Amino acid sequence: MQPDDLSFRDRAGAGRQLVPRLMIYAGQNPVVLALPRGGVPVAFEVAQALRAPLDLIFVRKIGAPGHAEYGLGAVVDGAHPQVVLNEEALSLLNVPPGYIEEETQRQLKEIERRRQHYLAGRQPVDVAGRIAIVVDDGIATGGTVRAALKGLSRAWPARLILAVPVAPRDTIERLKAEADEVICLMTPEPFYAVGEHFDDFSQTSDREVTTLLDEARLWSRENAS
Repeated sequence: MQPDDLSFRDRAGAGRQLVPRLMIYAGQNPVVLALPRGGVPVAFEVAQALRAPLDLIFVRKIGAPGHAEYGLGAVVDGAHPQVVLNEEALSLLNVPPGYIEEETQRQLKEIERRRQHYLAGRQPVDVAGRIAIVVDDGIATGGTVRAALKGLSRAWPARLILAVPVAPRDTIERLKAEADEVICLMTPEPFYAVGEHFDDFSQTSDREVTTLLDEARLWSRENAS
């Protein structure tokens, strides 16, 4: 199938189209990790098909002192949160002693606030020894996804998979170094924006996120019993 032959009705439809590529992991104790908010409806379909737990993976940028948009690294959520630093950026700036540690704690508090908001404080699923499948609704530059993969790789998953409906080809090629497998259904050229490849790309609401996560807990409980 050529990329131009493929389009997605909405995020749930994109998730269902990802499922056949991931069914090989059914029965292998996978965990599906969604980047909120847009990745959740996509990941829900994958997790439901695999009967896998659905969790969120939060990534928060560590900005430079006085220049918050200039990233020095990122904090990646999980059972064992990780800090991914941009050593090149750090070498160019005179970062005060203790700044990274202080900013890390500040971002961890924000992650905890968001986890409380979406998951009522439920603890992150530990990916150690499990197949971890990271899902988003699409990728543009890949910075957030790259940080998520780098952080998760340090949590010792048995296998780390990235699955997305659409992304630029060059971004996907770069991300292959960060995961054991990268699945992308469509790599259009030229690439302008993720939303152009969905008939419905309306914003995912907080209510939709919490509803899907609550529904996913039902089959997680069934599997645990």
